[in-house]
Amino acid sequence: MVNLGLIGRRLGHSFSKRFFETKFSRENIEGSYGLYELGDISEFPDFIASHPELDGLNVTIPYKESVIPYLDDISDDAREIGAVNVIKITRGHSGVPFLKGYNTDWKGFIISFKPILSTDVYSALVFGTGGAAKAVGYALSSIGIDVTYVSRNPRGKEDTISYGDINKSMLERYHLIVNATPLGMYPDTASAPDIPYGDINDSHMCLDIVYNPGVTEFMRRCAENGAAVKNGLGMLISQAEQAWQIWQTQAVELD
Repeated sequence: MVNLGLIGRRLGHSFSKRFFETKFSRENIEGSYGLYELGDISEFPDFIASHPELDGLNVTIPYKESVIPYLDDISDDAREIGAVNVIKITRGHSGVPFLKGYNTDWKGFIISFKPILSTDVYSALVFGTGGAAKAVGYALSSIGIDVTYVSRNPRGKEDTISYGDINKSMLERYHLIVNATPLGMYPDTASAPDIPYGDINDSHMCLDIVYNPGVTEFMRRCAENGAAVKNGLGMLISQAEQAWQIWQTQAVELD
C-alpha cells in the first residue's frame, strides 16, 4: 500500500488526486492520495507527525520554497532552483521520518513544452518569481533560452522587470511568454497578467502552467491576437509521473 498526498493552502483547483486515483485503478496499484490544506507552513512538522502512514507528498502553492527548511535533504536540482514540489518520506526501524525534497516541475515543463518550442527562440519572459517560475526558468535555461522574470515587485533584481516595463518594443523581442503565476487559476478564472495584449500577435507562443481551467484568461486573450497557446495539463501529468518514479525507488535503510 502506497500513501501519498498533496499539501498547499487551497487545493480546490487540483487534479492531482484524480490523476493518481485513476493511475492506481488503471495499473492495479493499492494506493491512496489525500489533499491536505495547511493554513501556514509552520503546521508542517505537526502534520508529518500526525500522518505516519505517508510515503510521499506533492507540494503546491504557496509552499514550494518555504517547505525547504523543514526537510532533511534536497536534490541538487531542487537546491539550484530553490523550490521543491515532491517529498519522499523514508522511515527506518525507529519510525523516524527522513524527508527528501525534489523538483519535477522543471522536467515536466521540458517534457510537455519543449517539443512545440521553435528552434529559433533564444529568450523568454516568465511571469512570476515563485517556486513554479523558478522551475520554469531553470528548464528554459537548460535548453539554452535566456529568461527574464516579470514581477509585481522586481526590487532591483538584475534579471527581473515589472509588468509596467512590458511594451510593444519588448514584445517584438520576446516571442516566448510563460505565465508561471496562479493568475487565472480556478476559482479566480477572470484574472490574467497585466500586459498589453494588443501587442501580442501570431509570432508569439504563450504558455500557461495553469491547467484548471483548460483555457485561462491569459491564453484566451493571447489567442484572440493570433498567438499559439498551450496550458499546463501536460506539464502536470509529466511531473506527476516523474514524482511517481521517485516514490517508487528503493528506500535506503536509515537505521
